[in-house]
Amino acid sequence: MNKITILIHCKDRPKIIASVTSFIAEQGGNIVYIDQHVDREQDIFFMRLESEFSSESFSTEHFKSVFETGLAKTFEMKWRIYSSEKKPKMALFVSKYDHCLYDLLGRYNSGELNLEIPFIISNHLDLKPIADSFNIPFYHIPVTKELKDEAENQQLELLKNHRIDFIVLARYMQIVSGKLIDQYPNKIINIHHSFLPAFVGAKPYHSAFKRGVKIIGATSHYVTEELDAGPIIEQDVTRVSHSHAISDLIAKGRDLEKIVLANAVKLHANRKVMVFNNKTVIFS
Repeated sequence: MNKITILIHCKDRPKIIASVTSFIAEQGGNIVYIDQHVDREQDIFFMRLESEFSSESFSTEHFKSVFETGLAKTFEMKWRIYSSEKKPKMALFVSKYDHCLYDLLGRYNSGELNLEIPFIISNHLDLKPIADSFNIPFYHIPVTKELKDEAENQQLELLKNHRIDFIVLARYMQIVSGKLIDQYPNKIINIHHSFLPAFVGAKPYHSAFKRGVKIIGATSHYVTEELDAGPIIEQDVTRVSHSHAISDLIAKGRDLEKIVLANAVKLHANRKVMVFNNKTVIFS
């Protein structure tokens, strides 16, 4: 059984859904999931569709070719088609914080994440024992102001050689430059607390505590050259009160970061995210 996922966006107009579903049927496919959304402000149609093909002669590449010259051309679609046979390859970038790394590797080890992790990159050696315990190759690439360009060249070489599909910054405490972003547009996922832009700096939880905040949260988004301003994939919050100490806020924040990042990774790996004009459409 061959299964493909199709993501489409184009100007909204009549008969798009009918045309796509009819095309799938004509190609011998059985639709097992379909969802759509229309952005009324921009008049853009979005669709995600999963379809199964039982014929042994089915070819994803042939399907793409026929789809491109037919429907895609007719409706002037922007589209992507993925085969379920190919799991996306994810590279993990880390520094010294280990909570997100442990969580992702635990989920990966249990089979919860539909992806492959060829390697982990870090600008420090602190987390190498964790990578070793999960039998995942670990590359130490130091990053300094003087070596940043060289370090990113090494990173890009590893990413290219392993045919990495997307990158996750699991509390990687370095600013990623346009060199990497240009190679992986909307394919670099970051996680951070949601106090920005109100509480900046190295100790945001301390600043938030002094203001008596009642809600803390975490945000996962795609990385763009505008710092922490990329399309948002996932967010979550939890309530706090005067009874919580700073250490409680930090602990709750880290728990949120783990969950929010894991959910963002799953959404991306399962092809459930579409980006348009710095905004995401997230399918269920």
